[in-house]
Amino acid sequence: MTNDQILAEFRAANALLEGHFILSSGLRSPKYLQCARVLMDPARAARLAEALAESLPADIRDAIDVVVSPAMGGVIIGHEMGRALGKPAMFLERPEGTFHLRRGFALEPGQRVLMVEDVVTTGLSSREAIAAVGREGGQVIAEASLVDRSGGEADLGVPFFPLIRIDVPTYQPDALPPELQAIPAIKPGSRAA
Repeated sequence: MTNDQILAEFRAANALLEGHFILSSGLRSPKYLQCARVLMDPARAARLAEALAESLPADIRDAIDVVVSPAMGGVIIGHEMGRALGKPAMFLERPEGTFHLRRGFALEPGQRVLMVEDVVTTGLSSREAIAAVGREGGQVIAEASLVDRSGGEADLGVPFFPLIRIDVPTYQPDALPPELQAIPAIKPGSRAA
């Protein structure tokens, strides 16, 4: 799947938003990719997950025992990646601020995990989720995401394979350009900050 085809999927789902957005990282942006909208169509979610799975190097695909994703944003794409790879999929939750496996999910010691997210901006949620998998006994061997909006700067500590890299400016809340200062900010993501 080409970058143009991927962006066409987002456009078709009205998932490329413009305005003033507060990202999960706390940074501000004039553009937002609402992955929940692009993934709400099961056929579209399957196409994107299959493309993401196919983009992984064969040695990574062959080594995966289980797919794990952080709630909320990673749940759908994580499940679809499990389906595309023929591997079980589970998700982490953070009911009290720290990620944990719940709902009967458990990792066997040393299980090789593919971490799957919808969007990576700073990599904070990814690093927290990767640390949680380690505490739960698993070993994250790589991370995959639909979108990398970090500008290639996110250091996750594991190989990282995004389906698409998008360079969208982000700003600290106290360093907004005038055009963003004039627009009320909205917070479409899942992290309370």
